[in-house]
Amino acid sequence: MKLPDIPKRIVYLDHAATTPTDARVVEAMLPYFTENFGNPSGLYATAREGADALSGARERIAKILNCGPSEIIFTGGGTESDNLALFGVARKYGANPKWGKHIITSQIEHHAVLLPTEVLKKEGFEITEVGVNSDGEVSVDAVIAAIKKETVLISIMYANNEVGTIEPIAEIGRALAKWKKENGRGPTEPPFFHTDACQAAGALSLDIAQLHVDLMTLNGSKIYGPKGVGLLYCRRGVGLLPHIVGGGQENRMRSGTENVPAIVGLACALELVSEHRDAENARLAELRDYLWREIQARVPKVVLNGHPSNRLPNNLNFTVLDIEGEAALLYLDEYGIAISTGSACTSTSLDPSHVILAMGKPYEYAHGSLRFTLGHSTTREDIDHVLTVLPPVVALLRSISPINLSLDQKQDDIAMRGAFVTDGTPHWMQKSSK
Repeated sequence: MKLPDIPKRIVYLDHAATTPTDARVVEAMLPYFTENFGNPSGLYATAREGADALSGARERIAKILNCGPSEIIFTGGGTESDNLALFGVARKYGANPKWGKHIITSQIEHHAVLLPTEVLKKEGFEITEVGVNSDGEVSVDAVIAAIKKETVLISIMYANNEVGTIEPIAEIGRALAKWKKENGRGPTEPPFFHTDACQAAGALSLDIAQLHVDLMTLNGSKIYGPKGVGLLYCRRGVGLLPHIVGGGQENRMRSGTENVPAIVGLACALELVSEHRDAENARLAELRDYLWREIQARVPKVVLNGHPSNRLPNNLNFTVLDIEGEAALLYLDEYGIAISTGSACTSTSLDPSHVILAMGKPYEYAHGSLRFTLGHSTTREDIDHVLTVLPPVVALLRSISPINLSLDQKQDDIAMRGAFVTDGTPHWMQKSSK
């Protein structure tokens, strides 16, 4: 079986991995590379220009988050912000015998949260990973029930980066506030509540007063801002132990000369996505729903992953049974279509998605999962191109799947496996010339 001759069209559908930097964001950043390049810690005029840009960006972001400017710590990205939240709170309060060494998180967190908890476990912390239901939702009751008198931190993501399910962050925050009141804990006493909002930032409200969180992670690369910049919101009164020390920048919480161009870009990007959020959400949800309806009509044996409605408007994650997701990704790439098979940060791994396994799906579901995440540039024509390419790709992969091959074909298949070549045909589908 051969694939049809379909013209190549560049279609980028991996916006959960990263987004292109908005031209308006680039324009806002440019002066701080060459003209207003001063170190904001200096006292002379050029340095003061950098300092003014830094404080201006902090104030603009604080307005969007509905918090104080001093509660914003600029970092080098979402992973660093998560690390600062986890290690910062744990080591600050865990060292005090008055509190304890217990942390609550979920089984579907990003590895920027899960791996720090593994490190903390080796330092004597007890880690509770709350499970999720078949749609990837965390239970508020389960989180609150897991709290102990030794709990210092709860970390639950705002929206899942793989399957797009939105978590009940505000409800958890309110329930935690109630628990604290009933147990004689003040708002500046643990346990504290952290959320990784990197995936949610472009689509959901970031109002701290509504979310009831003590710490929140954001980054630029998911919202059409620059890579290599992020922030940690930290409520006034919540203590952190810094893990980068040196010059004492960012109120001694993150030393190192601030990346002024990137921080200016982050502020601009946050303003733009906040301004156009509702209209863009509606547009992307319509395109996503059209894509899913047509896939179900054209491709047999597909299963949605994540909540059917309580999900990010640009996210479509589904499993195509009887194929390997990585093989589909490579074929689609030959037609110009960029997607993912799981978390972007672990896309080089062939391990099954921990998120889909945590939802109770079989191993085969995790290996056959595909993630399409739409963005500002996505059009109906892009979706139609995907719908033209995907069905024959799936049909081909199923025709050569070990499940559908005879014993002789399986042996032949194993003998010919190799790398993927540029004409769209894997070596393992071709007879050796030797």
